[in-house]
Amino acid sequence: MELLRTRRGYIHFLHFRNGLKLMLLLEVISGERLPKPDKGKMRFHKIANVNKALDYISSKGVKLVSIGAEEIVDGNVKMTLGMIWTIILRFAIQDISVEETSAKEGLLLWCQRKTAPYRNVNVQNFHISWKDGLALCALIHRHRPDLIDYSKLRKDDPIGNLNTAFEVAEKYLDIPKMLDAEDIVNTPKPDEKAIMTYVSCFYHAFAGAEQAETAANRICKVLAVNQENERLMEEYEKLASELLEWIRRTIPWLENRVAEQTMRAMQQKLEDFRDYRRVHKPPRVQEKCQLEINFNTLQTKLRLSNRPAFMPSEGKMVSDIANAWKGLEQVEKGYEEWLLTEIRRLERLDHLAEKFKQKCSLHESWTTGKEHLLSQKDYETASLMEIRALMRKHEAFESDLAAHQDRVEQIAAIAQELNELDYHDAASVNTRCQGICDQWDNLGTLTQKRRDALERVEKLWETIDQLYLEFAKRAAPFNNWMDGAMEDLQDMFIVHSIEEIQSLITAHDQFKATLPEADKERIAVMGIQNEITKIAQTYGIKLVGVNPYTVLSPQDITNKWEAVKQLVPLRDQMLQEEVARQQANERLRRSFAAQANIIGPWIQTKMEEIGHVSVDITGSLEEQMNNLKQYEQNIINYKSNIDKLEGDHQLIQEALIFDNKHTNYTMEHIRVGWEQLLTTIARTINEVENQILTRDAKGISQEQLNEFRASFNHFDRKRNGMMDPDDFRACLISMGYDLGEVEFARIMTLVDPNNTGVVTFQAFIDFMTRETAETDTAEQVMASFKILASDKPYITVEELRRELPPEQAEYCISRMTKYTGFDASPGALDYISFSSALYGESDL
Repeated sequence: MELLRTRRGYIHFLHFRNGLKLMLLLEVISGERLPKPDKGKMRFHKIANVNKALDYISSKGVKLVSIGAEEIVDGNVKMTLGMIWTIILRFAIQDISVEETSAKEGLLLWCQRKTAPYRNVNVQNFHISWKDGLALCALIHRHRPDLIDYSKLRKDDPIGNLNTAFEVAEKYLDIPKMLDAEDIVNTPKPDEKAIMTYVSCFYHAFAGAEQAETAANRICKVLAVNQENERLMEEYEKLASELLEWIRRTIPWLENRVAEQTMRAMQQKLEDFRDYRRVHKPPRVQEKCQLEINFNTLQTKLRLSNRPAFMPSEGKMVSDIANAWKGLEQVEKGYEEWLLTEIRRLERLDHLAEKFKQKCSLHESWTTGKEHLLSQKDYETASLMEIRALMRKHEAFESDLAAHQDRVEQIAAIAQELNELDYHDAASVNTRCQGICDQWDNLGTLTQKRRDALERVEKLWETIDQLYLEFAKRAAPFNNWMDGAMEDLQDMFIVHSIEEIQSLITAHDQFKATLPEADKERIAVMGIQNEITKIAQTYGIKLVGVNPYTVLSPQDITNKWEAVKQLVPLRDQMLQEEVARQQANERLRRSFAAQANIIGPWIQTKMEEIGHVSVDITGSLEEQMNNLKQYEQNIINYKSNIDKLEGDHQLIQEALIFDNKHTNYTMEHIRVGWEQLLTTIARTINEVENQILTRDAKGISQEQLNEFRASFNHFDRKRNGMMDPDDFRACLISMGYDLGEVEFARIMTLVDPNNTGVVTFQAFIDFMTRETAETDTAEQVMASFKILASDKPYITVEELRRELPPEQAEYCISRMTKYTGFDASPGALDYISFSSALYGESDL
């Protein structure tokens, strides 16, 4: 120790006598500037310089016992060497600390850990453990394996090993050669202080590099988390924007209630709506569910990394998307009901319009020429017989006219109903109906005028042929009956059930039962004509022309009767075909009901089973996750049953079936239940995944999670997976919390930041683990940056690129603001504000 070796060579202890070398040594070993020394060479100048050095040593908390400036100036060997050791101990060794041990013990423990894997090395002290040189070579190889090939070293070559270590340390590690290899090998017990001093140089050389590596790793970890969170935020914003835009474009289409004028066009609208439900909406349902899962996962990661909660852009919160989706479904439900109502309305309109045309055609056919006949004045030149015939003929016409009054009223009623149902061609209907009504009023007026004229001349012409008159009077009602029968037999009908068609069949059977009586009436009417022919033949009367009292001839009655008989079996065939169609519809109803009555309870059962799994505390979270995954797979496998039911539902709609008494489940109920089931299983799996993430990140055991779950379930009185504030307070008190109103209010802001009035299990778990878990903080990141910046309050671009991976170095450079302190160098960056911004304590 009489010779102290530095980077500039050996210094003898006598060199410290004038104080200049001593002050220089302190500046080098401490890294600080000392007061300017006195330049004189006299004794009091030397004493003053030594005192400046001793004062600096004392200012660092070092007590120098019995060491004065005079002893150093006078060359006291013991005092000088003691002072040198004190300096080395204070500035080179004292700061060494490993697991809160003393400097010497800490340095020894560091050496033992670093050399433990190496053969022939067993560091137990700072003297004989270092004689063979292997311990020094092991320290160098542990940190810089490129400098020494440890496998080629031999224990029987201590001098070679020591010199190798000294030369490598001096050349590559900037550690001066303070020791002599021969002196260490030839001394039974080498100087402990000298070796300890030399070994401490290795600690300082390697500890700085480890500290920088640790700091860089911490920064990389923090920046990686931040980059991933930013990617998730951008992905959420993109998905939310696309989903909201789709909803915004879809709602106006569903809100459009402009009805088409034809059944084909309305059925096309219904087909478009089916495509929307089968093709366009299901992917959006999955996107909505995935968006909620991504949002919950992102919030969980932000909480675990001690970052502020993610707040999406205005109008893109999960609640905003849920509200928009709810509005879409409300409009969608109303749109389907409107479509079905409009189809039923158009079907009714088509039926009424066809019926209106048929009745108008029959009436117009009957009224053709009637106005002309009523306007004739043939009675002015007729004979008595002809007058009587004209009078009887007119009476028959009046009877016929009265019989057609009901048909005119039916035409008017149908026209009114078409107007009330907003028939697209109501104008032409109204025009035709008005023409018939005007013509009917005119017929009534003309009929009354002709009767008055005939009655005026009736006193002059009394004779009338009773047989012709009786024929006319009986033939006209019978003819009207046949007209009505033909109209009823050709009447169109629309039914929706077997009961309705059976009612029509019963009515038709009743009509067929009246045919024998009608045939008797026909025979009686034809008997009158036979009597006329018999009288004419008997008395030799030549019948010329037709019956003067009616336009009906016996052939007309016969032809119309044959037409009625031909229409009866055609009506039978139509009714039987409708029966077959209604029976097919009934089979469709029963098939749909059989499936729906199975699927509906199955969905409800699965919802309850998922709820039981989510609150089960037996088994680990991984077991719960496996159970939920199995449930999810079972649900996915069950999708084929839903698709089959959708196919049956489409057949029902195509058959225009609007009710089903065999089940209380509609396709809309099944769809809503299925979507809720998919959303529930996905949300429950996400909650368990977040619990696993929380458990692993916070270091919570499965037993602790079970205990938390048991406590939560005990106070979840409503069994809905949430606690009221009063139940939550009771739960905390049962777990040993001493709560005042202020403290409880603070806790509620943590577990219920949105002020919903309930505490979920995830929020409860986060609260129970938040304050005990170790997480990165802004201060830790700042300290790491400070190490990389060599204790400067700023960091340079070169330092970032040297210490961090390229991607994360460029990330920091692009986001760090310029450092504006008075001591800033060109290109200096402010890592303090950047670290605060990472944890939401300031703005980037």
